[in-house]
Amino acid sequence: MQLQGKAVRVIIYIGESDHYEGKSLHMAILRFLKQEGAAGATVLRGLAGFGAHSRIHTATLVDLSADLPIRVEWIDQPDLVARLLPQLRQMVNDGLITVEEVDVVQYAPGRRPDPLAQPVHDVMRTAVISVLPHTSAAEIVSLLLQKGYRSLPVVAENGRLQGIITDGDLLRRTQLATRLDLQAALPTADWQAQLATLRDEGQTAVALMSQPVITVAATAPLRQAVQQMVDHDLKRLPVVAEDGRLAGWISRVDILRQMEYHQPAVEADPEQPTPGHTIRDLMYADVPTVPPQATLEEVLQALEKNRRRRAVVVDDSRQVLGIITDGDLLRRSRQETHPGLLARLRRLVTAQPDHAPRPALAFANETAVDLMTTPVITISAVAAPADALQMMMQHRVKRLPVVDENGRLVGLLGRASLLRGWVDEANN
Repeated sequence: MQLQGKAVRVIIYIGESDHYEGKSLHMAILRFLKQEGAAGATVLRGLAGFGAHSRIHTATLVDLSADLPIRVEWIDQPDLVARLLPQLRQMVNDGLITVEEVDVVQYAPGRRPDPLAQPVHDVMRTAVISVLPHTSAAEIVSLLLQKGYRSLPVVAENGRLQGIITDGDLLRRTQLATRLDLQAALPTADWQAQLATLRDEGQTAVALMSQPVITVAATAPLRQAVQQMVDHDLKRLPVVAEDGRLAGWISRVDILRQMEYHQPAVEADPEQPTPGHTIRDLMYADVPTVPPQATLEEVLQALEKNRRRRAVVVDDSRQVLGIITDGDLLRRSRQETHPGLLARLRRLVTAQPDHAPRPALAFANETAVDLMTTPVITISAVAAPADALQMMMQHRVKRLPVVDENGRLVGLLGRASLLRGWVDEANN
């Protein structure tokens, strides 16, 4: 099970003598959490304490209590906590429950010599939000934005997987102005208008979803999930049980976190070449670039050239100055002066034909320097993939500009390239 980053800690204070349906309450809570697929929980026995009844319970030899304080601590994904908390509150008739956000740095069963051999169910996320075939488009988009997801599965009443709805599906099959992660950059009125249009159109999940769905079995080795992602250029995969029911979800970043955790803690010798692929072997060299004085129109043309959705800003000697994504354009440009900007950015995702009319955008006071993100984290072309992986996870970036020994841009490395490298090495 995958558990890393933002999570929720639930702490339950009860008494040792508390029971639930004839069993000790703390054991009943543990069994309930295990049955519901929780990440794990711990029971601690206190030495002394008092609660709402103001009675002091102690473990001293002089006054040995039969009702010592018990603390049950559970850390898990926010969605799963929200689902199970109502039942826990019903079970705890006399006690205290607290909830707080925590940052999980590591959750793993131990390092393995071949991390790609472990079963998918050890890595997948089990708290999966899904929708039914008749769920409306407005509900789907609202749910995705609320949860911060970019796709979700469609399941039948019996839990069997029917299809999948991605960010791209919504752009191609509805009138959304831009992809989901850029909606926050739009004025509130624009978002409300889009939602009203979705309600009026009356589309449901059946009309929006893609099918058949490429899946991976929960019992399959992780290597198979990586191969599926590489072969079909997928960012995430639904995980299914033997009976075809949806069991979980696994993404590129879930796998990358596993690979980072399992990297051997060996100090590299800078004088010895690193075995296997280097970053130069994995990067792609056709990187859109623009000079710092490039106009908004010139930046857009660079993005449209190969649909990478990002351009690197370089000086005359190809030193990296910054990077510009389509999101940067939407957030930092003066959109009110560019009525055609959204349409241009939308085409980057929907892959509309190149001959479609493009309204030219020109605004002399906006240049690449105004639009770019800086400073930029780069990586050497001769570095090992493990170095890139560590940098991506540490700084939470999806792509790294690759530079030569003189600091000049030579390529761009993404998450998909790292996965492809591992598959190639495994197959050779």
